[in-house]
Amino acid sequence: MTITIASPSPLPGRIQGLAALGSNLWWSWQPAARDLFRRIDGNLWERTRHNPLELLQRVDQLRLNQLAQDDDFLARYHEVMQQFEHLSQHDESWFWRQFPAVAGRTVAYFCAEFALHNSIPVYSGGLGVLAGDHCKAASDLGVPLVGVGLFYVKGYFDQKLRADGWQEHSDDEVLRGITPLTPVLSPEGETTLLTLKSASREIRVGAWLLKVGRVKLYLLDTNLDRNDPDDRELTHKLYGGDHDLRLKQEWILGVGGVRLLRRLGIEPTAWHANEGHAAFMFLERVRELTTGGVAFAEAVRQVRAASVFTTHTPVAAGHDTFAFDAVQELTGPMWDEMGISRETLMGLGRHPDTAPDRFHMTVLALRLAGRVNGVAARHGVESRRIWRSLWGDRDESRIPIGHITNGVHVGTWMAQPLRALLGEFLGADWEMRLDEPGLWDRVADVDDVALWRVHGRLRQALHSYLREDARHRWRDAWQDPAKLAVAGTLLSPTAFTIGFARRFATYKRADLLLHDADRLRRLVVDSRRPVQLVFAGKAHPADDPGKGVLQRVYRMAQDPQLMGRLAFIEDYEMHLAHRLVQGVDLWLNLPRVPMEACGTSGMKAALNGVPQLSTRDGWWAEGYTGANGWAIPQADHGTEVDEADAEHAFALLENEIVPRFYDRDERGIPGNWVQTMKQAIITAGQRFTARRMVQDYVREAYVPSLNQELPDDDPPAR
Repeated sequence: MTITIASPSPLPGRIQGLAALGSNLWWSWQPAARDLFRRIDGNLWERTRHNPLELLQRVDQLRLNQLAQDDDFLARYHEVMQQFEHLSQHDESWFWRQFPAVAGRTVAYFCAEFALHNSIPVYSGGLGVLAGDHCKAASDLGVPLVGVGLFYVKGYFDQKLRADGWQEHSDDEVLRGITPLTPVLSPEGETTLLTLKSASREIRVGAWLLKVGRVKLYLLDTNLDRNDPDDRELTHKLYGGDHDLRLKQEWILGVGGVRLLRRLGIEPTAWHANEGHAAFMFLERVRELTTGGVAFAEAVRQVRAASVFTTHTPVAAGHDTFAFDAVQELTGPMWDEMGISRETLMGLGRHPDTAPDRFHMTVLALRLAGRVNGVAARHGVESRRIWRSLWGDRDESRIPIGHITNGVHVGTWMAQPLRALLGEFLGADWEMRLDEPGLWDRVADVDDVALWRVHGRLRQALHSYLREDARHRWRDAWQDPAKLAVAGTLLSPTAFTIGFARRFATYKRADLLLHDADRLRRLVVDSRRPVQLVFAGKAHPADDPGKGVLQRVYRMAQDPQLMGRLAFIEDYEMHLAHRLVQGVDLWLNLPRVPMEACGTSGMKAALNGVPQLSTRDGWWAEGYTGANGWAIPQADHGTEVDEADAEHAFALLENEIVPRFYDRDERGIPGNWVQTMKQAIITAGQRFTARRMVQDYVREAYVPSLNQELPDDDPPAR
């Protein structure tokens, strides 16, 4: 295969490497590389939303020529390029040092979405962000991982809110010319790399390559000229359309992904499906083995020995099921090819209790993956409860579903000013020593005044961003002046600011504090201790109840009695997420227990010294220490849960949280609050980074799978 790279504007020879640097997302978590691009044109860097390829296309050629003669810029350029070239030295990485016996083998990582940078909007939320952080940490650690996903040319959707706050959707195509996506071509120069046979016709599939440091991510694409018009749209949108479209997308991801890797000459030894959307990958590998002469039972055994499955949600709607006839219509009589009966094949995806007449993707993964995990300790417990019946009468504690708690990528989510401050106290190379015992404990020694000043800069940066974003939206799209007030332009950069940003699903309860509107008004308009809330997030296009929650929040933000203390920011995505988790004072998370699998946004905030107020669900059930934030206690059995949780949240805000923030010493520093900030950073850094997460996957799942070690536990009975 060949891979072609589109070049930006002509670059002078002395800085020619900027094109390759901008085409590998490694730059996005490297401060020196980001600073290098910012130095080219700081204003343009902001206008392009930190997109180096667009920057290089739009910058004046005279400026590039000047930089090629600038000794200071050239010195910084050579330093960054030397670090960039160091990526090829795998043998110095953590993985190669720790596991040399399997270092030459490959782990395939399949996921329906990847969030790596805002310029590549092929993600909807937490699952994609987690997958992106997983790839970045794997690169840092030298884990031999290759990613497989889908290229959604129209992404998820762009959020537009009507004057009454009801969410509407629009689509804009991803501008491939300003993304680091590069086409993968056949030896003959063709974009078609493989074909998938459906019951009605062949579907041609191409691919794009995205480089994430050492990790290569391949995104499958059916938008090819030779495809039927309907098939060209199969990969247009993430989580769009009906069950039929979703089934075809998951077939393309799982089956097409395996065949693409074979076509590229990549032969993974271990295979990881990140959520059930990718479970057809397991089935395709069973098909490969059986058509090669391996008996079905032995093929299942071999696939299980090499396979890892991560389940991400206890919410039933998050687990895809399809009609058996629809699966058969798409795949044809695949069972004949495998030498088994239709009943045997369909039985792999049958849940005998909850969906006996449906093909269940999570059940398929549970039966064909030898190692299964939830994404937090509590989620592991909940997953064992949910899927217990698949193992008959086995005791719940013996259900073979473990947990590996999610983590977030430090280099991506911690603000650069804070990274620099920690460098002063932990040593300039502290990010190279993240595994050093006691490193994070030393955050307690960071100067209180210095930390508070850095946070003040980040809060100011958030408010500047909100005003600038509103200005651009007013110029380009908005016609209703009332939107300006809702968009955060009236917020104060000195008032206590609470952030809530995530998918607007009903169980996440974004409107919990709105149940007592009078109490909320008293809280936010206090003249001595004002409070303000910033909301952001999208409801799934098909989730009208979630849209209703969003609308209630939006309408409350329009209430003039709140004096502009509530804001809703449209079109939540990664660029805004960075500003929010770094610039608010408190992170709010209010899921109805036990519906939140993890909730990684709180980890991102904590890394930036932003404490969390949350129910004890997801990661907070194991992350809350009593010193790093606040936890809403479990409601008593038999009480009205929403009412009880709202009461506890208000009480904590009124009696503990807001007073602590406004309790200042003679220097104007809230000393007790700063100690809470430090504890938030320490907890997140010690226990909830993507580096720790991927190391856990390597030790507990990847290395055993690379060694083809079959666990002792049996899969669910069929």
